[in-house]
Amino acid sequence: MSRIGKLPVVIPAGVKASVEGYTVKVEGPKGKLEKTFAPAVKITLEDGAIHVAPASNSRFSGAMHGTVRSVINSMVEGVAKGYEKILEIYGVGFKAELKGKVLNLALGYAHPCVYPVPEGITVVVGELPDRNPMITITGASKHLVGQVAADIKNFYPVEPYKGKGVRIRGEYVRRKEGKKTA
Repeated sequence: MSRIGKLPVVIPAGVKASVEGYTVKVEGPKGKLEKTFAPAVKITLEDGAIHVAPASNSRFSGAMHGTVRSVINSMVEGVAKGYEKILEIYGVGFKAELKGKVLNLALGYAHPCVYPVPEGITVVVGELPDRNPMITITGASKHLVGQVAADIKNFYPVEPYKGKGVRIRGEYVRRKEGKKTA
């Protein structure tokens, strides 16, 4: 049995949760989330906590036990506190600009990279101390915040020779040595 799956997900003050069959709905100050899970686990709401148990002794049910509990915990934490990812853009002439719900990136290509910001995500464009653009992505869904950060990073991943590109704050980029001359 999963050690993580056995732990109950405690619902903090200010967060409302409901369980209907295999669907979990969570609502808090940062937003509303809803997710339907596979019938491999039993989800119950008791005494202000959500409990997850495997529905059978199958291998899939055991594998989903801890996963479902972890996803529900992320949902509860997201509507209570929210999630944030910071992207840093390094490169000469690289710019980021937000127009309404559309993020325009100038990343050295002949065309601008346009990214429509999905519903439930807040994007703020700022500047690092060394005058490079910085993009802050916040939202209630851990999955959606990570997916938006990955999509934006995918426009121009960091290259290993000069270090130019879009990186997530705290990411280690292995630098390579350039060509040797004779």
